[in-house]
Amino acid sequence: MINLIQLELFKIVTKPRSYMGFLAITVIVLLIQFAFYVDGKQYLEFIFQSLQNSFQIEGNILNGALICFIILQMLIVQMPLLVALVTGDLVSGEAASGTIRLLLSKPYSRAQILWAKYIAGSIYTFALILWLGLLALGVGLLVFGTGDLVVLKSDELIILRADDVIWRFIGAFFVAFLSLSVITTFSLMLSCFTDNSITPIVASMSVIIIFTIIGTLDVPLFDTIKPALFTTHMIIWRNLFDNPLPKEQIAISLSVLFGHIVLFLSIAFWHFTRKDIQN
Repeated sequence: MINLIQLELFKIVTKPRSYMGFLAITVIVLLIQFAFYVDGKQYLEFIFQSLQNSFQIEGNILNGALICFIILQMLIVQMPLLVALVTGDLVSGEAASGTIRLLLSKPYSRAQILWAKYIAGSIYTFALILWLGLLALGVGLLVFGTGDLVVLKSDELIILRADDVIWRFIGAFFVAFLSLSVITTFSLMLSCFTDNSITPIVASMSVIIIFTIIGTLDVPLFDTIKPALFTTHMIIWRNLFDNPLPKEQIAISLSVLFGHIVLFLSIAFWHFTRKDIQN
C-alpha cells in the first residue's frame, strides 16, 4: 500500500499543473503582503475612520495576524480550483491515457488503488494548506510582527489578544483542510465516472459556483437546502475568530463536511470497484 501511495505521489509531482497551486499561492500572498507593507497604514486608517470618534486604537494593529486573516478571506475561496486541478484527473486522467489498465494488472485490488489515489490527493491538499500557512502566517509575523487581532464585522468589532490568536489560526487551517478535502473527494468521485480528465475539474468548479450562488441568495426557497450544501460550511473557519466561540455551530459544520467526505468517497469506491474499464 505504501508503494502505491508513493507511486501516486510521484505521478502528482511529475505533473506541471501540480505546481500551479503553489505558484499561485506564493504570488498572491507575497503580493498582498507587499501591498500592505507599502500602503497598509493608509488602508487601516480608511477602514477604521468611522470608529476613531468612539474608540482610541493603539498598538501594532497592522500585524502578521491581521494580514494572515485578510489573506485567508481572499484566498481560501479560490483554493478549491487549485485542488480540483490535480485531484480531478487522478482516475480519469489515467483512463484517458490508457495507463489505468496497466495499473489494474498489478497485484492490487481496485479499492487499494483508489485508497492510494485518495491519500495522495489528500497529502497534496495538506501540502497546499501548509504552504499557505507558512507564507501567510509565518512570513506575516516575521515581517509585520505580533499584536492583537482586530476583526471588523458588519455588526460588531472583535479584538483578540495576541496570545489568543495562534491556536485560532491553527484551527482555521485545519477547517480549511477539511473543507478542501470535500473538494478532493468530490472531484475524485467525478473522476471515477468519466474518461475525460477535464470534465471532473470543470464539473467540480461548476457545482461549487452554483452552490455558492445559492448560499448567497436570500431567497426563502433556498433557505431549506442551504444547511445541506457543503459550501455553506466551508467558511466556518471565520467563526473560530468569534468571541465567545460558537462551539455548537462549528461542531455542526465540521460534521456536515465530514459527512460529505464519507458520502463522496463511498460513491467513488462503489462505482470504481464495479466500473468496466475498456481502455
